[in-house]
Amino acid sequence: MSSTVSTTFSQTKPAVLSLYRSLLRTSRKFEGYNFREYAIRRTREGFRKHKDETDPRTAYILLRQAEEQLAVLQRQTAISQMYQFDKLVVEAASKKHVVPS
Repeated sequence: MSSTVSTTFSQTKPAVLSLYRSLLRTSRKFEGYNFREYAIRRTREGFRKHKDETDPRTAYILLRQAEEQLAVLQRQTAISQMYQFDKLVVEAASKKHVVPS
């Protein structure tokens, strides 16, 4: 790997981690359980799928796509927060950490 590629990756890694955390944080703001879990799962799967990417051009494209997805998630969570959803049974149990006796 050339020094420019390694320099690019060393500068990109903090940006990628920050973007990953922002996507997860934004995903958790969805009011609806199914939307929230889907967004979280999709974010994790997308980053895991491309974690070993070494091509700088592809990494750059993936980073830009993730930034676009963050913007979409931010708009969607804002819309989601305008509406009230009933809590699902799985949400109530997971929040309380109920342990059966």
